[in-house]
Amino acid sequence: VQLQASGGGLVQPGGSLRLFCAASGTFFRLGVMGWYRQAPGKQRELVATIAENGRTNYADSVKGRFTIARDNAKNSVYLQMNSLRPDDTADFYCNAVVYGMEYWGKGTQVTVSS
Repeated sequence: VQLQASGGGLVQPGGSLRLFCAASGTFFRLGVMGWYRQAPGKQRELVATIAENGRTNYADSVKGRFTIARDNAKNSVYLQMNSLRPDDTADFYCNAVVYGMEYWGKGTQVTVSS
């Protein structure tokens, strides 16, 4: 399973970005998908996850600002990020669980700065 993430970039505080991740490879269906992030000098942390049935889970720091969604037909997951703050600056990683195994995509960098 390969995960390809895109959509990162530089945005001003208060701005928005939309991250996109598509899964490819040999599998019947994807399990939980999610986004994690790692800021410089910090550990990787959960941002949001979404189960196959659409049930979502968010880190407290992003609740009300970020929205995760998935398209099972396209094997993809999205992260809409609004009201971005400088402390959201990080490398964002797409994650998927397939048949009990965890897969990671390469990070996409998000920088929030004026």
